[in-house]
Amino acid sequence: MAQTYTTPIELRFSDLDAYGHVNSALYFTYLETARVKLFNDFFREVSDQGIFTVVARAECDYKVPILLHDEVIVTLWVARTGRSSFELEYRLHDSQEKVYATARTTMVCFDSINNVSVPIPESLKALA
Repeated sequence: MAQTYTTPIELRFSDLDAYGHVNSALYFTYLETARVKLFNDFFREVSDQGIFTVVARAECDYKVPILLHDEVIVTLWVARTGRSSFELEYRLHDSQEKVYATARTTMVCFDSINNVSVPIPESLKALA
């Protein structure tokens, strides 16, 4: 089974829309926040080599609205790996396992110096 990474998300009043719940576009910001924390915590040496990941595709299935005082946790894991791309799956939930949304991003490993896609680093494959 794939290793998971979990991080809490701090909600802000400005995240709310006119209906009093978190705007749907902000869910992607929460995914990005969790992804950046994961990469900073475990893959800093990869980015130090000039290899970055870019989002090629993002999708989200909304289950329950998030309200201002809700606890939000993002759990993510590597669901699939290819040669230069991999898929991350996410679950936005609270500590009682109430699921707000599930999501998936397709990430591509990219050499920023040579401007080309590159094979997935072994350290990242180890999470799958």
